[in-house]
Amino acid sequence: MNYETKIRYDVVKNRNKFLLSSLALTIIGILSLVIFQLNLGIDFKAGSNMDVATPKAVTVQEVNDVLKTLGYEDLSPTVGGQNNDRVSIRFNDVLDNSESNAVTAALKAKFGEELSAEVNVVSPDIAREMGIKTIWAILIASLGIMLYVMIRFEWRFALAANISILYDSFIVIAVFSIFRFEVDLPFIAAVLTTLGYSINDKIVIFDRIRENLRFASIKNEQQLADLVNASIWQTMARNLYTVLTVVIVTVCIFIWGSVSIKMFSFALLIGLISGAYSTIFIASPLWFLFKRNQKQKPKVAAKPTP
Repeated sequence: MNYETKIRYDVVKNRNKFLLSSLALTIIGILSLVIFQLNLGIDFKAGSNMDVATPKAVTVQEVNDVLKTLGYEDLSPTVGGQNNDRVSIRFNDVLDNSESNAVTAALKAKFGEELSAEVNVVSPDIAREMGIKTIWAILIASLGIMLYVMIRFEWRFALAANISILYDSFIVIAVFSIFRFEVDLPFIAAVLTTLGYSINDKIVIFDRIRENLRFASIKNEQQLADLVNASIWQTMARNLYTVLTVVIVTVCIFIWGSVSIKMFSFALLIGLISGAYSTIFIASPLWFLFKRNQKQKPKVAAKPTP
C-alpha cells in the first residue's frame, strides 16, 4: 500500500540503535541510583528547611559565614529572588525552637532586623510516609494509563506505551541522581506531569497506526514496517509542534521563574524531551516488534454448498 507521505528516515529499520542506546541510558541510571542514590529534599528526608527574606541583597558566602559561627558546616544555602533577597537553608537535623531562634537572631544581626524567617520541619515518620505514597502514586498512574490504552486500543499498544512512559519517568529520576539535584514534592509533580504529556504523544501516533491498519492489507513484515514509518511521519509535525509549545513555556519558567519552581520546570523539560524521543524511537518500534510476532489466526474454510 502506498502512503501519501514522505518517509524521511526509516525508524523501524534502525530501531535497534535507539532501543540499545535507551537500554544503555537505563543501565547508567540504575547504576547511579545504586551508587549515589537520590539527593532527597526535606519532603522525603527528616530535617528542617528555613526560608528567609532579607531586607537587602545577600550572597551564599555571607550566609555560610553566619552559619559557621553557629557550628553548621557543609550546608548549601540557595539565594534567589529578583534582588537576591531570598534565602533557603536546608538543615539535616530537626531544629527545635531554641536552635531556629538562634539562627534567625544571627541572620538578623548580620543582615538587619527587618529580616523574616519561616521554618518547615519534617519528622522521620512523615518523610517515610511521603516516600511510600510517592511510589504508589507513580505506580497507580502508570497502571491507570495502561488500562486506558488497553481499553481504547489493544494490549500491544498498552504494553509499548507503558514501557516508554516508565522510561521517560526513569530518565528524569536518573538525571537528578547523576547530577545530585534535590528531589522534592515539585519534582514528583513534574514526573507525574511527564506521564500525562508522554502518553498524549503516544496516543496520537497509535491512533494513526490503528487508522492505517483499517485500510491496509498487511501480508509481510516489510509492509507492517512501512505502515509504522508512515504513521510516524504523518503525525511528526503535530507531535513536534505540541511538544515545542510546552518546551518554550517550560524554558521561560526555568529562566525567569522563582527558585522554588526552577527544579520543577527543569525536571518537566527533561521529561518532555524524553517523551518526544520515546514516542518515535521506543513506543512505535516496540509495537512493531509485538505485532510482528503476532500469530495469525487460521482462516476457516468455507463449507461446500450441497
